Amino acid sequence: MIETGQQAPDFELPDQNGDPVRLSGLQGKTIVLYFYPKVDTPGCTTQACGVRDHLPNYAEAGAVVIGVSPDPYAKVKRFADKFALDFTLLGDEDHAVCEAYGVWAEKSMYGKRFWGAQRATFVIDGEGTVVHVIPRVSPRTHDDEVLKVLEQLSAAA
Repeated sequence: MIETGQQAPDFELPDQNGDPVRLSGLQGKTIVLYFYPKVDTPGCTTQACGVRDHLPNYAEAGAVVIGVSPDPYAKVKRFADKFALDFTLLGDEDHAVCEAYGVWAEKSMYGKRFWGAQRATFVIDGEGTVVHVIPRVSPRTHDDEVLKVLEQLSAAA
């Protein structure tokens, strides 16, 4: 998994509208890049709706939030529309970005083993450096945890 102090791997993925988003195109902005396992599942919906509901807090902290899942962008679009998610969600269908960030891992559920995206969040500064990593995120406390980190980073600046 990418660690604090490392350069965030650049990438380009389609957003929920099919438009390409390149991380390096957001240079100069603080990015909250969060990875989630699958659209329209209970935990992922809780997390995404939490981000939606806290968007003013993220904007006040000067951060742009981007969610990434290993779903095709058409599924991401349906998810965004269904829950009025008005922030950038990206589809990493070939999971190359998940792999680059070290969140593509073997998982187990109900005794079945499979590969998927781990829920993790990376805070990236305006120069593209990872300044904080939350390797295991709880959907219910995600926003509180990330906003606290952003507040601490702002106070230290």
